[in-house]
Amino acid sequence: MNGKPWLNFYDNETPKSINYPSKPIYDLLENSAEKHPNNILTIFYRNTLTYKQIKDFSDSFAYNLIKMGLKEGDRVALLLPNFPGYLISYYGILKAGCTVVPLNPLYTESELNYQVSDSQAKLIITIPQFAKKVLSISKSLQLKTPIVSYISDFLPFSLKIIMKLKEDKQLKDIKNDIKNLKDLINSKISFKPVKIDPNSLAVLIYSGGTTGVAKGIMLSHSAVVANVHQISSWGHLKPDDRILAVLPIFHGFGMNVCMNSSIFNGMSIILMPRFDAKEMAKSIQKYKPTMTAVVPTILTALSNLPDIEKYDFTSLKAVWVGAAPLTKTTKESFEGKAKCKVIEGYGLTEAVTAIMANPYLGKHKVGSIGLPFPDVDAKIVSLEDGKTELKPNENGEIILKTPTIMLGYLNKKKETEETIKDGWLYTGDIGYMDEDGYFYITDRKKDLIIVGGFNVFPSEIDEVLYTHPKVKEGITVGIPDDYKGEKIKVFIVLKEGETATEDEFKEFFREHLVPYKVPSEIEFRDSLPKSAIGKILRKELREEEIQKRKNATH
Repeated sequence: MNGKPWLNFYDNETPKSINYPSKPIYDLLENSAEKHPNNILTIFYRNTLTYKQIKDFSDSFAYNLIKMGLKEGDRVALLLPNFPGYLISYYGILKAGCTVVPLNPLYTESELNYQVSDSQAKLIITIPQFAKKVLSISKSLQLKTPIVSYISDFLPFSLKIIMKLKEDKQLKDIKNDIKNLKDLINSKISFKPVKIDPNSLAVLIYSGGTTGVAKGIMLSHSAVVANVHQISSWGHLKPDDRILAVLPIFHGFGMNVCMNSSIFNGMSIILMPRFDAKEMAKSIQKYKPTMTAVVPTILTALSNLPDIEKYDFTSLKAVWVGAAPLTKTTKESFEGKAKCKVIEGYGLTEAVTAIMANPYLGKHKVGSIGLPFPDVDAKIVSLEDGKTELKPNENGEIILKTPTIMLGYLNKKKETEETIKDGWLYTGDIGYMDEDGYFYITDRKKDLIIVGGFNVFPSEIDEVLYTHPKVKEGITVGIPDDYKGEKIKVFIVLKEGETATEDEFKEFFREHLVPYKVPSEIEFRDSLPKSAIGKILRKELREEEIQKRKNATH
């Protein structure tokens, strides 16, 4: 199989290779609106919009953006949650020939200021909640008048009035300083999207994490479209499928798995603006999605719902999970309680998003991130030289070749050259491939803990931690140590009503781990810092510990 053993394990209807069309992203919506004009595209708190409606709104928006003076290649930032206004804005920006810059609403004003400035965005689109912050950034960077989209404009009548009053209050004193999206999407016009080069920049996404300087990841139209085809073929997506989009669509995972791939297939998207375990369970029962995409912490939260058994999850044919390691305990606990299949996969924004997963129908291996998608080549190389290809079951760095690789990091030539070498994307993830071609991640290269010369993978300790019956969630971090170089610290959130001691957990770890892997420190917390998609921020906890030690020595 040409050195690709994974091809033997593909589902029968998944192609080994795909002929990717050289087209802009907005064609995904244009084609589906033509084929399925009356299919429901968005479901938002019972309110629905069809493919034709979203297409017409995005046409009108694109027309008005051009009228405002935006030109091909200009960058437009989105500071928006999951709601129909996001889809209209995203596709309108692309149809106007501009580049989308999705921003994380959880970021501080200074972080947003940096990303807007670095991206050279000309305009920011937001909701009333963030309007004052956006107006301040827009004035300081001399951008165009911000556009604000009322969430209430997309709600059913029963919810609209209260939300509208709240949003009007949020815009008090600044209504004359903003434009309303509603006024820009109602023109009845005949509009043809701007013709652009499919290899040009389409989306500029900033790398996650709230510490350190975020890097702008440049994704072309053709890379995003190629990834949509890969995801669609892997998930066997069809027009009668429905996806529950709880992951933020400003993130690569949510953007392509939940939004773009669904639109390409004429599917319905149930939009949740933020994650709440009970609300998600209710939405699954009410709207009957056939699939959803999540991160492991979402599965943990759902599993810990005291009344999870009362919700009907049987409509779900698949729950796609990625973005962080999934422990066996979390997978088995959720599958046992929700009675639906969890499919683990893997991706990174530098390759748009998902590029590996366990087969939709075929053989699943617990703990594996699955098989490379069609036209993705992958191998494990030595951590010492970054070149020597390793044998099955040997640990090294995962590197990839795929038609979805980024154009590079914005204004960061050195970092781009360190990440893309001879057409291979160096992921920074450590793992191995088994004899069948299934891949496994043992850790991030940057997260590896070296204790007195021994390599310790924090995910190995996390795996043990999650088997403890009192643990709700937790994470392992390496912290500097004068004697051993680094030592191991574990942060734990206990299940409601539970109590525990540090000694109790150290004894537990001694029973399951060799001595040098037993954590030196254990800290109990009420909550852990998380990214916008719910990934526990190991890096932030490590930085916190380093700072704490610096302060202690002064």
